[in-house]
Amino acid sequence: MSDHGMQQLNASDFVTPVAVENIRRRSMVVGVVATIFAAILGMRSPDAFHHAYLLAFMAWLGVSLGALGLLLIIYLTNGRWGLVIRRILEAAVRNLWMMALLFLPLYYFVPKMYVWAKPEEVAKNEHLQFIANHYLTQQRFLLHAAVYFAVWIGLSLLLTRYSREEDVEGNRSHRRLKFLAAPGAILFAFAVTFAAIDWVMSLDPQWTSTIYGLIFLVGQLMSALCITTVTAVILSRYKPMSELLHRSYLHDYGKLMLTFTLLWSYFSFSQWLIMWAGNLPDEITWYWVRLHGGWQYVSLFIALGGFAFPFLVLLSAQLKKDPARIVKIAGWLIVVRFVDLYWLIMPNFSRRFELHALDILVPLAMGGFWLALFFRNLKGQVLLPLHAPLTRAVLEPAHE
Repeated sequence: MSDHGMQQLNASDFVTPVAVENIRRRSMVVGVVATIFAAILGMRSPDAFHHAYLLAFMAWLGVSLGALGLLLIIYLTNGRWGLVIRRILEAAVRNLWMMALLFLPLYYFVPKMYVWAKPEEVAKNEHLQFIANHYLTQQRFLLHAAVYFAVWIGLSLLLTRYSREEDVEGNRSHRRLKFLAAPGAILFAFAVTFAAIDWVMSLDPQWTSTIYGLIFLVGQLMSALCITTVTAVILSRYKPMSELLHRSYLHDYGKLMLTFTLLWSYFSFSQWLIMWAGNLPDEITWYWVRLHGGWQYVSLFIALGGFAFPFLVLLSAQLKKDPARIVKIAGWLIVVRFVDLYWLIMPNFSRRFELHALDILVPLAMGGFWLALFFRNLKGQVLLPLHAPLTRAVLEPAHE
């Protein structure tokens, strides 16, 4: 495309289609209906509601955090694939404000879920006393969360602000984005790691893992990539995404899914192998619970569905370029990621596998509101950053 052609680009030609408003309304309806049923069941089973709320919070927070991580990767690598989905990721990142508000009920549930927050348990356990004296109390739980959200929301504000300014200033703002990406990625990774330790690993304070945060981090990147891919394919039914989402980009997203699948599998297997080979009683007990009482079937599902199946399927280049098939794979990986979170969280409360209706309703309710806000953020956005350095290459007809 010539320089003159680039100068004639009109932002109105790249605005998100009005169809997202219908999706937003449907998501809101799902959120409201699921919330009503969850509230009714929650009054009858408050403990089950608390556990399901933690599961839902970690699942949907993970999508927003994964989107933030992908944005940082895009600015670090400067790939074409990221330019097409950048606005979608920014819409997901702006949901972090909502997740910060949804953290407040979780803080209220702390004494009901975390053993280190129960004075009667702390009084008779030296290890819990050490944790309470040196790392976690209910007040520190809130203080730590404030720091984590300050990092995440601060990064999201800077990234989205510079992205908007790039539409006016061009290269100057793009240099700011690249300059922010490297230190931002470090801060982001540390905040995700310690948040996973505080909110999930501390459910069983006798058990520790130094690779735990990385498992969460890769899972969040996977969740965000899959939801972004599904959204991009849905938008590709309409202009302008129908002209932007080339099959080569779908191929790139499929390769990233394969990469994250292998990373997640490597981290998860390494954690298990080291603890099992070391024959350490405290660490092995954590896995022993998840290999008995019905949890062994969930473990098998995660191993096959989270590694074996996507690994074999995503080896196909043709499948990764097919919109319908890549959406199915992305949807499958979203389900597996949810089951994996369920497997990480729920055995801390019950040694036997028991699926409660709230375990579905609460994530569905929170997800409905998350998606409604997500599509609201996306509404009216210019889907392609017109003044980014690689915009010329994305719009080049020869690329298609």
